[in-house]
Amino acid sequence: MKYKIILLMLGVWAAAACTHTATSTGVPAASPQSVGFDPERLALVDGVIEDAIKSEDIPGAVLAVVRHDRIAYLKAYGNRQLIPDTLPMTVETVFDLASVSKCVGTTLSIMQLVETGRLRLMDQVDQYLPGFQPWTDPETGSSVAITIEDLMTHTSGLPPYGPTQELIERYGSPNPQGLMEYICQCPRDFKPKTGYQYSCLNFITLQNVLEKITGETLASYAQENVFDRLGLQHTAYMPQGETLALCAPTELQEDGLPLVGQVHDPLARLLNGGNSGNAGVFSNAEDLAVIAVALLNGGEVNGKRILGPLTVKAMERVPEPVAAFGRTLGWGRAGSWNGNLFNPQTVYGHTGYTGTCMVIDPESDTAFILLANRVHPYDDGAAVSMRTRVANIVAGAIME
Repeated sequence: MKYKIILLMLGVWAAAACTHTATSTGVPAASPQSVGFDPERLALVDGVIEDAIKSEDIPGAVLAVVRHDRIAYLKAYGNRQLIPDTLPMTVETVFDLASVSKCVGTTLSIMQLVETGRLRLMDQVDQYLPGFQPWTDPETGSSVAITIEDLMTHTSGLPPYGPTQELIERYGSPNPQGLMEYICQCPRDFKPKTGYQYSCLNFITLQNVLEKITGETLASYAQENVFDRLGLQHTAYMPQGETLALCAPTELQEDGLPLVGQVHDPLARLLNGGNSGNAGVFSNAEDLAVIAVALLNGGEVNGKRILGPLTVKAMERVPEPVAAFGRTLGWGRAGSWNGNLFNPQTVYGHTGYTGTCMVIDPESDTAFILLANRVHPYDDGAAVSMRTRVANIVAGAIME
């Protein structure tokens, strides 16, 4: 009997170690059962993530699962660093979010400007950035202006990326003004709203629009009006201090050492110097859980509000003019990250090149954050299969 009691106590301790009882940012923890999950089903995520580590697809990961304003699962797996030394992953580890920055940094900031009347989605970009060229019909010479909504839904026709090395040779490094000059003049691949092409240039342009309106850098604006307003502990562009010390490294550089605390994306790092609309936010699972709860609650968490409820609803919808392409304002509606079981009409989220992922489903009041640094130590890892399987397990574990 004594042996059984000891085993039971060990089991309770292990479960608590996985899910915690409190978080540093104010979103309380709860048992999976208390928020409607089957705990045995939910725990299947462990095997999927551990298999990805064994296959050397990723060195490690952190998973947070949120439901009904609670963190129901929070766990670290594997290592955050392999070179030059091996360091274990912890739930506090801070990741280069890559393109998830488009959502939690740029999009939330832009939507604040919309709801405060400083910007309209139908506004032409050249209202704010003179010299920003429209699409021009090569046959007739007629032109169509690109709007803010076109940028946010990736239906502008801007190219996917820019020629980094060519731009460095032309403008020097860093040179945000040179990069924007290139974007203003570069070819438009199709008439706005007639096609979809995912483009980092869209969100660098949004960054410049925001900076023109506010007189602040995107990094400064988002820090004050989004991250600090929510009380986030370790979310920032260009991290410093304790946040920098918690950063997971990314790809090895020519000196044999990995990038740590510097954004991996070349345009964001080498042309924009870390302050960039397409990438550059560093954060951890607990902080992103706070953002997820805020969005699931119509823009507010723990009495701290970043957006109004109708603004959040607008951000969740696919705008009618581009309904065929399935992109909401700043977020995605379909992809490997949402799996096969969440309602495709309600779930939205985004992935990042480095291996990060954030998924939010208002219908089931559920979100999960899966952070991995698949580009460490080399840019040859993979996270697609893992995150699809994790999404299906999380959705399949919801019982009520």
